[in-house]
Amino acid sequence: MIMMKRILSLALALALGTMLLSGCSKGDGAEDSSTSGSSADTSAPSEVEPMDLTGVTDPYQATAGVPGNTVVAKVGDYEITAESLLYWLNYNIEYQLQQYAMFGLTDLPWDSETEDGTLADTLKNAALQIAAYYRLVPELCAEKGLSPDQEMLDQVAAFLDSAVQELGGQETMEHYFWASMMTPDQFRSMYEGVSLDEQLQELYYGEGSEGYPTDAEVLSYAQDELGVYRAKHILLLTKDMEQTVTNEDGTTGYAPLDDATVAEKKALADDLLAQLRAAEDPIALFDELMNEHSEDSGLAANPDGYTTTKGQMVPEFENTALALKDGEISDVVESTYGYHIILRLPLDPADYRGQMVADKMEILSQQWLDEYGVVPTEAFEQIDPIAFRTQVTALQAAVQQEIAAIYEAAEDDADSSAPSDGSSPATDSSSASGSQG
Repeated sequence: MIMMKRILSLALALALGTMLLSGCSKGDGAEDSSTSGSSADTSAPSEVEPMDLTGVTDPYQATAGVPGNTVVAKVGDYEITAESLLYWLNYNIEYQLQQYAMFGLTDLPWDSETEDGTLADTLKNAALQIAAYYRLVPELCAEKGLSPDQEMLDQVAAFLDSAVQELGGQETMEHYFWASMMTPDQFRSMYEGVSLDEQLQELYYGEGSEGYPTDAEVLSYAQDELGVYRAKHILLLTKDMEQTVTNEDGTTGYAPLDDATVAEKKALADDLLAQLRAAEDPIALFDELMNEHSEDSGLAANPDGYTTTKGQMVPEFENTALALKDGEISDVVESTYGYHIILRLPLDPADYRGQMVADKMEILSQQWLDEYGVVPTEAFEQIDPIAFRTQVTALQAAVQQEIAAIYEAAEDDADSSAPSDGSSPATDSSSASGSQG
């Protein structure tokens, strides 16, 4: 859970930046600004009553009833404030809503039980762990002499300055961030945290470090822990894949081919195998024979073979492939689909090193949190995720309404300044100057 959020935090920060730029650069309405992005989305259901932002100076007080600078927990001796916790709580809620939306659900089953209590409690506790980690990162980096990338900080500062201009003022820009339970300062801090987190990962597991995984370690991780393997095959079908039948046990399957055709397929499979066994370069011949004879409908989409994990293929294929060494060709294997000749393919360590490093970093992150300890305060216990979500939705509706009005006004100004005859607004002198080249 922690690592997923560590990785996704960068994507979220970038998504928010992209959303601001793309939304502000368009002159055709606020609809674009409310439909791009993910958890940074300012859209809200039309039936939600927008919050009155008059007099609101603290979005955390307005949504959760606690000021943003309220200490909600400590990680070691370092304080975690409500603004960080509530950002991650909102992020977790939005993320879960996206998952449920795939199944046509529009609300969360807040009271459903999970391993860690109700869903509401689980989301809040997870947010605390993530906030604690990002509070700890700057301290860990300071001990190692690491600091945020200055070029990145300059880019963030420039972006915030441009956002003020694009959104028509500092207040509206701040409100836009509020819709994601962020402030401009927190946006800046997130980028700092991401930069520092990447530096920690590079320090402990980057190339040249003591923890950098070797190719052998990465391959062992991919094969043993992830269960990944690669293989290609020549498949000669013994079933009619366009005709289904009901089996004696009531299940549905593909209709078998007649015995004579099946015998022909087996004879061909044996002949192909014999050619491969006698070839000087069986790997090259395998591709030639596969392209000529294989009846696998997935061949066109997977000409270089299948990269899959244990449990995804039929047992006969999987067991045989896993028993082969890289570059080794199997005997003829029969499955429910037909006759296979399988070639085991090697994995590329570069494809899995990043994931292995991320997993190692997750373990290390949890070790740090366990070592320092995360202790919530009474203020943490008082935060109600359900009530918080209701208020956030109202705030988002208000921000959406505010930005829609800005775009509408900008369009009206553009329309009113356009010449009635549709000609260029250039002056006569500038036109003359241009014509003289």
